Amino acid sequence: MTEKLTVFRIGQIVNTQGLKGEVRVYPYTDDINRFDDLEYFYLDKGLNNKYEVERVRYKGNMVIMKIKGIDSIELAQKLKTKNMYIGREQGRELEEGEFFVSDLIGLDVFTVDGEKVGVLKDVLQHAINDVYVVSSGEKEYLIPSIEKFVPTIDLDQNKMIIDPIKGMLD
Repeated sequence: MTEKLTVFRIGQIVNTQGLKGEVRVYPYTDDINRFDDLEYFYLDKGLNNKYEVERVRYKGNMVIMKIKGIDSIELAQKLKTKNMYIGREQGRELEEGEFFVSDLIGLDVFTVDGEKVGVLKDVLQHAINDVYVVSSGEKEYLIPSIEKFVPTIDLDQNKMIIDPIKGMLD
């Protein structure tokens, strides 16, 4: 099995900050402080055009970032609306039972009785718990990502097993 290139979108540059080239970043991560350890990022999914992080600070739920070589508001303005990406090697270490969303998308989903439900199409990230979006082709099901409903995730077998309650798959 060949390892596919995995990229993670970690944020979007949404505006400039001040006159000296800082940018405001809307983070797409559940841990905003992960930007403290970010040394570099890319502005494309192909991981070309590497940008180095000079410094990071926070203002509310936004990341204020100074990027090396971006020293004016005019240069910073050109980065506005761009998404920021990192490669898998820059991702954080996962705890047992944690998964990268990109590894879950495409898993075949079965009930505990072996009935195929569909394919995992998306993961909606919410404050309390994530919700898996499973598509059967004609219908989509929303499955809360808690162990009671999702007892097994097996990446090696490309399989997720769910234990739905009455009405969950109607």
